[in-house]
Amino acid sequence: MRIYLFTLLLISGLARAQETPVVKWATQETFFEDLTGKGLPDFKGLTINKKSFTRANLKNQVVVINFWFENCPPCLAEMPELNKLAKAYRQKGVRFIGITHDTPTRAKHFQKRNGYEYEIVSMSKAEISKLNINHGFPSNILVGADRKIIYATANISLTDTAFKAKSILFVDKLKAAVEKANSK
Repeated sequence: MRIYLFTLLLISGLARAQETPVVKWATQETFFEDLTGKGLPDFKGLTINKKSFTRANLKNQVVVINFWFENCPPCLAEMPELNKLAKAYRQKGVRFIGITHDTPTRAKHFQKRNGYEYEIVSMSKAEISKLNINHGFPSNILVGADRKIIYATANISLTDTAFKAKSILFVDKLKAAVEKANSK
């Protein structure tokens, strides 16, 4: 009788083995996915002219934040395409911020030498780490006018096949954020 009852329960789906929870391994992709919808954390840094810069400076603006540093080859590789984005979207009200752990003086020299189009904010490595919104360098974060993170990705490249699909998605989400901000 017990075997019959267990068989009936099993067939009906009422008796189940203990289900193990799905493990979500922390990868760069899952890290970035988990940022979507979260608020941009408070931060404080210095511009290349050593003026204070905080999250409050970004109120009611669509913002692209690029985490980079001078001796980062992938950061340098994506800068020409980031500069094109900055030129195309600055006139549409998008603010482009580069956050680096390089000193303001080093970042200023770098910007002059390389023509990096973003505003640059220097923070210590520890301060960048506390933000918990970048997962390595480079990282690119799209923030809506409501200061919520819309999308995040690593490298931006519309020519490198390894990054092209996510870069196109980044640009599409940027266009949508601009349209949303301008419709208000």
